[in-house]
Order: sequence, then C-alpha cells, then structure tokens
Amino acid sequence: MSFSSRPPQNVELQVECRPGTPALLQVDPDDPLQWAFETRRALRAAVVDHGAVLVRGLGLYDPILAGDVVRMLADDLMAEREAFAPRVPYTDRVYSTTRWPHGIPMCPHHELSYRDWFPASMMFVCLSPPVLGGATVLVDSSTVLAALPASLVKRCEREGWMLVRTYNGDVGPSWSQAFGIGDRHGVEDYCRAHSIDFEWRRGGQLRTRQRRPAVVRHPITGVRCWFNEIAYYSEWVFGPETAHELRDLLGPDGLPATTCFGDGTPIGWDLISHIMQAYSANAVREPWQSGDLLVVDNIRTAHGRDPYTGPREVLAAMADQCTLAE
Repeated sequence: MSFSSRPPQNVELQVECRPGTPALLQVDPDDPLQWAFETRRALRAAVVDHGAVLVRGLGLYDPILAGDVVRMLADDLMAEREAFAPRVPYTDRVYSTTRWPHGIPMCPHHELSYRDWFPASMMFVCLSPPVLGGATVLVDSSTVLAALPASLVKRCEREGWMLVRTYNGDVGPSWSQAFGIGDRHGVEDYCRAHSIDFEWRRGGQLRTRQRRPAVVRHPITGVRCWFNEIAYYSEWVFGPETAHELRDLLGPDGLPATTCFGDGTPIGWDLISHIMQAYSANAVREPWQSGDLLVVDNIRTAHGRDPYTGPREVLAAMADQCTLAE
C-alpha cells in the first residue's frame, strides 16, 4: 500500500474526556495503517493536550500490524538499552511490556528517565487483556509535583536524583545484558559517552551512578513535571519489610538498584511513601480491550500497572528519542 507524501492537515479528532479515565478516542477505520497515516499529526497533538490518549476500535490484534501502526505514528522507535528486566521482542523495536510480578502493582514511572536519551512517547497495544485487573495506570506528573512536600521538590530541583545500579550477576541482568556490550572497554566507553560514573568491583561486578534532573519543564507546553523514577527503582517500592529483607540478603552495597538525592544521600521510606501516595491519589485507568492502542506523553504522564490474573499480552514501543539538552 502506498500513501501520499504528506498527511492531511485538518483532521479533527473527537476525544472524549471522562473523570478517572484517560482521554478516549473511539474509531472504526477500514484500514488502521491508513488511519494512522492520516491522523498522525492530530493524534500527536491530542496526546500533548491530554497527556495520553486511548484509541479504541483499531483492531490491532496482530503484532505485525501493531508494529506497523506505531511506526507510522512515531518519528522513530528506540532500541532497548540499560534495561532492568528482559523484554520479548515482537517486531523491530516493538517489545513485550516489562516482566513484573502479576500480583504486585507496578509503581508509576517515566520510561528511561534515568538515561540521557529517553522516549518522548510510549505506545502500548493490547493484543489480549487479562481476566481481571492489569490496567495501565496513568498519572499526570504536574499534578504529582503539586501534591509532593515542597521541601522534597525544592531539594530535587536543586540536586536532581541519582540512580545507583550494581550488576552482581545474581539479581537482575548482567552488565553485558543490560548494555548489550560484551567487553569491559565497550561498557566504559558507553558510560563515558552517556554521563554514567562506573567502577569495577571484585568478581567482575560493575557499579554505576547516573545523576539526572528530577523536575523538568515540558519541551512543548512549558509545564513543570515530576520526571524521574525515584520511587520505581527504590528498594522501598515494595514496602519497608521487603526493603529490609533485601538489605539483609544483599547488603546495602549489593542492591541491584537504589535511588538517592543528587548528592548521593539515600532516600528513605518516608519520602518514597509520599511519592507513591501522590501517584495513587492522582491515577486514572481504563481496563484494556483487545486491539486497543494507548499513546502516552512520557514526560507529562507517568505509567504503571495494576495487579492482574490470567494471561496479559501488551506490546510496548519507545518512540521519538529526545534529550533534555535539546
């Protein structure tokens, strides 16, 4: 199939806004790929306006078609790098969602905000919804920012946040798996190029530290956003009891990941609980239906996942690579 070189300019989308749920766009196209071509600019503008848009009715039941549609909507798709958990590749740069225990909620976060280059948009496609639960949770990051203690926000604005990772070979990916690089010199070159401090430890273990902004302005709207993964990659994300068990088992220097203030000061349960409460109080969700497409502004909107039962098959694509330096 061939399309004209330029999509139509004046496509109007009837986006429905309802309390407690993401903005919804109901469609019924004869050809989902043609629809994506024709509405690309309008849909991307709607995502900036609303933070996320759930498109229902495209009938994206096949991963090949789903990959073609998200590629049509995106400027580019990013490959997985610096991963924490394995994803299954479906088509080129279209993956399964992150493997996370079914019965545990996934804390809202901004994808790859610990990297210097990250996706401006996330695209999710539901091939098969679970029997119960499993909705993708969405949270407006400007609303979270307003709900957090002023002292925490000011310190994070001043210092940023730090992600500390220990590739210990037992818990989490090895450094070669995470970086996709098989030799130490290659990993060192990558770290230097991407502002990551590193040190090699006994037994070939690698520890890295990367300091990133925690509060940013949206590059299009100028809205201040709580943009980080301070809670998601903290050992406290599963609660104090589990955090203490992890520390007893691995030692404070053996945790596969932990988060700190930008100066390296640890962030404890008291502040992590504030962040998680702000996410919970401002979350919206909509149960998945087969064939749904969800497009998320990764800077404006954090995403997580509810617990679920039964099989759940949702694809994820990281789109429109950008950096705060732009």
